[in-house]
Amino acid sequence: MSERMFRERMRAGAGTGSGVGRTASAAPAVKLGAAVIRQRRPLGDPSAGGARVAYALAGIVAAMLLLAVGAGAGLHLLPAIIAAGGLAGAFLLLSGRDEASGKRVAGAGETAQDPARHGIETAALLATIHDAMGDLAIVRDLDGKIMQANGAFHELCGCADARGLTCAELGLRFEPKTGPDRYFVHIYTPSGTRLYDWHDVLVRDPARGRPMRHSIARDVTEEMLAASQREEARRRAEETSRAKSRLLATVSHEIRTPLSGILGMSRLLAETRLSEEQKNYLAGMQQSGHTLVQLVEDLIDFSSLAVGRFQLRPSQEDLRQTVENVVEMLSPRAHEKNIEIGATVAIEVPERMLFDAARLRQVLFNVVGNAVKFTEKGGVFVSVDIENGSVRIRIDDSGPGMSADELARVFEEFEQAGDDAQRAKGTGLGLAISRRIMEAFGGSLTATSMSGKGSRFEIRFPMAGAGLSGVPVRRGILAGAQVLVMAPEGPSSAALAATIETLGGTCHRASTLAVAGRVVAGALGNRLPLTDVIVDHRHAAQFRELLALEPAIAGLRLRRTYLISPEERTSHPVSRLGGYEAWLIRPLRERSLVEVLLGRLRGMEKRDAINDNRPVLREEPTATVMTADVRGILLAEDDPVNALVLRSLLSRAGRAVDHVGDFKALEAALRSAGSAPPPLIVTDLNMPGGDGLDVLRRLREAEAAGGRRRVPVLVLTADARGDLDERLRAAGADAVLAKPADPQRLLAEVTRLMDPVAK
Repeated sequence: MSERMFRERMRAGAGTGSGVGRTASAAPAVKLGAAVIRQRRPLGDPSAGGARVAYALAGIVAAMLLLAVGAGAGLHLLPAIIAAGGLAGAFLLLSGRDEASGKRVAGAGETAQDPARHGIETAALLATIHDAMGDLAIVRDLDGKIMQANGAFHELCGCADARGLTCAELGLRFEPKTGPDRYFVHIYTPSGTRLYDWHDVLVRDPARGRPMRHSIARDVTEEMLAASQREEARRRAEETSRAKSRLLATVSHEIRTPLSGILGMSRLLAETRLSEEQKNYLAGMQQSGHTLVQLVEDLIDFSSLAVGRFQLRPSQEDLRQTVENVVEMLSPRAHEKNIEIGATVAIEVPERMLFDAARLRQVLFNVVGNAVKFTEKGGVFVSVDIENGSVRIRIDDSGPGMSADELARVFEEFEQAGDDAQRAKGTGLGLAISRRIMEAFGGSLTATSMSGKGSRFEIRFPMAGAGLSGVPVRRGILAGAQVLVMAPEGPSSAALAATIETLGGTCHRASTLAVAGRVVAGALGNRLPLTDVIVDHRHAAQFRELLALEPAIAGLRLRRTYLISPEERTSHPVSRLGGYEAWLIRPLRERSLVEVLLGRLRGMEKRDAINDNRPVLREEPTATVMTADVRGILLAEDDPVNALVLRSLLSRAGRAVDHVGDFKALEAALRSAGSAPPPLIVTDLNMPGGDGLDVLRRLREAEAAGGRRRVPVLVLTADARGDLDERLRAAGADAVLAKPADPQRLLAEVTRLMDPVAK
């Protein structure tokens, strides 16, 4: 066996914890066994001698097999020790000991030998074995003086005879390992320091009756060097990962801060008098800002998933409301492209379930948003149901579809489908992140598509925590409703019809005047108990023509509802909707539809999505008169643009505001407040003059020491670290919002934190 193959075999079996290192083939053991046989003289008793020879040969063969098999399997010390025992047994058998009495049986021409000689011969035999394996073997007394050592030890230490010396005198340095009598031993050689895995065993010398320390050591220098290199590589990788995380946190913070100012100022600008051209410019600016926010969020999520720091925070939520919020937020994008978007939720879906609503909303926003982006005609239809105990959300679009190659790559990182213009509108991370999120849910995100025939994305996750809200109230709520829907074919009318049918009603869809005429004819002939008619604003002219063709419709006493898109609301004010009892906005919310069809409301003016479609204010808001006894909210913000946005937002909500620009000024303001602390502190986390976490801790400690009232603290941060929210709350924050903060959510948190004080 070549030296190279020998060392590769050694490395394959190396392990610092088990004392293994180099190995040897069975060839040295074979030669050693043959030498032992040749050195023995013929035995005196033929019968006894024959048995002993047979046993000895069996022991030698077993030893050789153990060495060979152990070396091939990568197990070295254990076969070596057993093999050594076998050879020692063979030596004793050949030396002529009686099996029953253990006494020496002299062979022909032999005389009895003393036990000391046998011990020396046995030790010499074992030393020869370890020489063949390249291991060190020494025997020391309890004072540490070497009594016997094998050739490998002498060669390594460069000493002709080590007897009478100690290991320290030979320059060996011992480093204790875990476990008794185990060491790493550093041995200095002309070619450099070698590291050995050293094992001591205390054995009583049968000849002298004194305990002796037997030691076996194996060279593990290469193995430890490789382990050290792996550890160094791991340490460097961790440092690189931490550096990347710090860089991402810093960059995201620096991007979020000006973004907050841009979006905040654009909101304030949107509430002033603007021409149509200015409104278009402003809408483009806001859209670009929100796209940049989404890009930052994608990069942060990608980094968190990559390092395993992603964490779900499930709670009892309304799944239908989550889906409707996303669809409504994306409806302006769809309507700008003249495509439709709609959603429906099956009756078996529980009112409330246990899931992470924020993360599911993120997934839906990515998937549904992609469907809107790639669809140029038709629309996007979202449906939710339960299948085999799992929630299933299907997103169908009438876009161009994907080829087999695009479909195979669509969930990979930094991969995008579509043409060059569409690829330029994102990073290609959204779907990859969404799939990872759904896998964290214990579910999946899959896609099916054919080029030219649209795509279907399917989200699945286990249904958990359902049924806690009691008996479902949706089942049969529209029983008896017979609704004629005059609207173009597409996801909007499909979602409307599916929702009516789900809630127990009956829907008659009419995309043409002829179909609507047949439905009305059935109602006029008492064959169809029609109760409602919903007219899409795009079919308003057809409905007027139908009324002209069938004047008797007025006698049916149908409840008439006008369906418009949010963008059409300003051009179709309610006061001009002659002949209609109510109006609805598409995409429909189920609650709005039910309230209108049951005659409870004329229409839904207020939308509760994050990106609702509030009417633009045409006049400056009336300033709120502050009373002298009302202390202002203490606002701490170093960025002047963000400070202006927050002051304007809070002032318009009727809140007095006192502004400071750093942590030193914040602490000074709190000290000067004396017995009248502010009702609320709204502070940025990263400002000059201190550390936000330390400032929070000092505030809470001072309140506890002085027996003062606890001031609620709302922290605004652009820091993206995953554990920051928990750390801030542990330090004393009452609420934490990420920048750029949504104005409605910010005002809701302010109200929640200040109401207990007001009472």
